[in-house]
Amino acid sequence: MARLTGTRPAATRRWGCAAAFLLLFFTVQAAQKADFSGDSTAATINHSLTLLQRLQELLQNGNGSDSVLRVRSAASDEPKVFHTHQLLLSLQSEVFESLLHNQSVVTLYEPPETAALFEKFIRYLYCGGVSILLHQAIPMHQLASKYRVWGLQRGVAEYMRTHLASESSQGHVVRWYHYAVRVGDAALQESCLQFLAWNLSAVLGSAEWGSVSVELLLLLLERSDLVLHSELELYTAVEGWLSRRQPEAPVAERVLRAIRYPMIAPSQLFRLQAQSAVLARHRGAVQDLLFQAFQFHAASPLHFAKYFDVNCSMFLPRNYLAPSWGSQWVITNPARDDRSTSFQTQLGPSSHDAGKRVTWNVLFSPRWLPVSLRPVYSDSVAGAIQPVRIEDGRPRLVITPATSSPDFAGVSFQKTVLVGVRQQGRVLVKHAYSFHQSSDEAADFLVHADLQKRTSEYLIDNSLHLHIIIKPVYHSLIKVKK
Repeated sequence: MARLTGTRPAATRRWGCAAAFLLLFFTVQAAQKADFSGDSTAATINHSLTLLQRLQELLQNGNGSDSVLRVRSAASDEPKVFHTHQLLLSLQSEVFESLLHNQSVVTLYEPPETAALFEKFIRYLYCGGVSILLHQAIPMHQLASKYRVWGLQRGVAEYMRTHLASESSQGHVVRWYHYAVRVGDAALQESCLQFLAWNLSAVLGSAEWGSVSVELLLLLLERSDLVLHSELELYTAVEGWLSRRQPEAPVAERVLRAIRYPMIAPSQLFRLQAQSAVLARHRGAVQDLLFQAFQFHAASPLHFAKYFDVNCSMFLPRNYLAPSWGSQWVITNPARDDRSTSFQTQLGPSSHDAGKRVTWNVLFSPRWLPVSLRPVYSDSVAGAIQPVRIEDGRPRLVITPATSSPDFAGVSFQKTVLVGVRQQGRVLVKHAYSFHQSSDEAADFLVHADLQKRTSEYLIDNSLHLHIIIKPVYHSLIKVKK
């Protein structure tokens, strides 16, 4: 909202702004002529830093000002006053161009959080740069959106996408997700959602877990790529969320029905039924799922699959970090040699298979060459082999069971490899690779990684931190008529 509170100053006061613009224009023109000149004596004379300093002084001292912005906020009785230059504001913002078309003094009304950053915002319009902190990202994005400063809006959104891992006392990713939904930024929304899914255990124990909306919680619960210790950990966190938020009964029941109870051991299910106040309050809504979970644990998966549809999310494990589902593997100096390891997992989540183990062999190669890049004999020079550079290869990870077994009938294994990276002093999951159930390796595994560089974002102290997860996937067999 803006209103006319004064008249336009004399035309002579516009010369300071016009001079600044002309200086900028001729600087750019001179640089372009030097770039396109074929004269070997041509050189670029760059005084852009001096120009930026003078533009900053224009704003700071109000020299040659031909417009005034008065920013009012409920947090203060006195407005903040900025002596500005119409041409520079109009170049950056079509909103300011419209507001200043027929008036020279404009009053703007801003919430306290955006009013506090208005000086930074105006400085960006003059100098093209701004520094912000985590808690300033949303209000700065709001200012950029309101006044249609699209470059700043894109820059702040990119800052948010690249600082999801930054540590803050109250957390910020959940708040940024809700903001992205509100303003319709699909890219930021998806980035936040993926970060929350792959680092859920860290979020569950933080202050921002209580601020998760119903919609976000349901979106997370339907995902199979959540990374956390166990389904019981997820249930405990959901129980705490329900106890604090006290949503309507239909919402609570939708949330509870999204828990994958067959992934929780029977002894733990019994304890939940006896001790969980939330489960006792909504027992009727999930009784059928609990009964089905006990049946799943009691029967063999082959027998259970004859009577129930196991091709649904309820029987699909998430990315559990517990030892029975996989193993960590830290590879030091991963650019040097091939490495191998082995580990064991439980055959499946069913208690019927609790005593059965599968041994997995894993091979890591830092410089595997695809067929298209392998050395071949050249026809042009007899006996010559085409040169192949080491850097043409890419890392390869192969995961295979050590033996086959009749127990594998009706089940295939999906492999997921998590890559831990250090961001802002914390070790988090940034990359996840899923292998197709019928393959032994992922085609895109670390395809963009540069393990030769010690500064690679994929390395922590020159080591590759992997966590390999094996997810048994059951298949429905021929149904038996009930």
